[in-house]
Amino acid sequence: MKILHISDTHNHHRQLQALPAADVIVHSGDFTMAGTEAEVIDFIEWFCALPYNHKVFIAGNHDACLFGADINGLPENCHYLYGNGVTIEGMKFFGIPMFVEDDISGNYTQMLENIPTDADVLITHQPPYGILDEGDDIHYGSKVLRESIKRVKPKYHLFGHIHGLNGIKKAGGIIYSNAALVDEDYKLNYSPHVLFPNMTVLKYDNP
Repeated sequence: MKILHISDTHNHHRQLQALPAADVIVHSGDFTMAGTEAEVIDFIEWFCALPYNHKVFIAGNHDACLFGADINGLPENCHYLYGNGVTIEGMKFFGIPMFVEDDISGNYTQMLENIPTDADVLITHQPPYGILDEGDDIHYGSKVLRESIKRVKPKYHLFGHIHGLNGIKKAGGIIYSNAALVDEDYKLNYSPHVLFPNMTVLKYDNP
């Protein structure tokens, strides 16, 4: 299975042209800027129309209007994950969004601790502590998430959130992918990632 990973497009999604082929496209959150319903609808219409067999997305901290939202009417091949998973061609994708309300209530930490051990592809918005998470000499990743990953050992961990650190790291047999496409000035400046079944990676340059 070939996975195309994108994140942090912040309303620039329609500028992404000639995206590479893949079996599944994953967006790991922050597809809006202000988190309005109009922005979400525009993204979902674009995302659902993409020519991929399967589409998976979660919300980021900017996508605030999706907190508590009941998303209905998505095509059968498009999946919004919120502390749950979907199995596609034998691989289990599990997604956890990032909402301030969940962080305050403790629900976010609970979801991280409850990541199932059979997850092959873990999708979060926040990075794990110490991996592609540093900005201004501060680590913005989650230590609880890092410990959960050690327990689960997914094949891939896909995330974003930290602009300017678009990159890929392999550690402990896990591929970590930060596919944030905008820089610190919210300009589209980085490349999506294509992940292959043998855990190799193709860096794609958007024209």
